[in-house]
Amino acid sequence: MHAVVVRVSINDTEAATRFLHERIVPGISQAPGFVTGHWMQWDDGSKGAAMMVFESEDAANQAKEMIQPPPDDSVRIERVEVGEVVANA
Repeated sequence: MHAVVVRVSINDTEAATRFLHERIVPGISQAPGFVTGHWMQWDDGSKGAAMMVFESEDAANQAKEMIQPPPDDSVRIERVEVGEVVANA
């Protein structure tokens, strides 16, 4: 398994949360090889991250290419990485 890890800065928590629930979660959960995903925020909602797990490195890399910020400036993507899952519980 491989995971896509995304770190973001959030400028508008309400708009970002709406975009997450309406577009990101439904879209990524339909991606080939999707296993699970987790999204979180901290610093009063100004920072966030996601980890989405896929069955293969190819599936994770394909999903990485799908990741786009919302059309407004509610979220800025800081970093996107793909890595091998070496343990889980």
